[in-house]
Amino acid sequence: MFLGQFHHSFDEKSRLTVPSRFRDDFSEGVFVIQGFDRNLMVLTAPAFDAIYQHVMSMNILDPQARTLRRHIIGKGNQVELDGSGRILISQDLRAWAELETEVIIVGQGNYFEVWKPELWQAMESQEQSFDAERFKTLNLSTR
Repeated sequence: MFLGQFHHSFDEKSRLTVPSRFRDDFSEGVFVIQGFDRNLMVLTAPAFDAIYQHVMSMNILDPQARTLRRHIIGKGNQVELDGSGRILISQDLRAWAELETEVIIVGQGNYFEVWKPELWQAMESQEQSFDAERFKTLNLSTR
């Protein structure tokens, strides 16, 4: 499970070191796709497969479904975790997410996000207060 925030940086070959506690979850593969907030999503094989199956079941006559398919499948990459725990992020994905050297990695349960620090800070500053009133309609339960 991917929890927490980490500050990392790309090396000179555009490789990103995955936090050590996250590495075991990638035994079946690593998938990098565009996120929905000008970030990247790094998914395990099962997490990617769940999204893939859902997207592929959508009606291809629906323009929204085609756009989503292009966004997730057409621009995503399957990458490998090297022996030092790094993944290579393509230049296209780095450019789309405006990633330079420093990044923020944010755990999201069965995937993690990679953010440009300035975009992460801007997103956090735009968030409304984190309180029960705001989220009461989401029916969050611990069972």
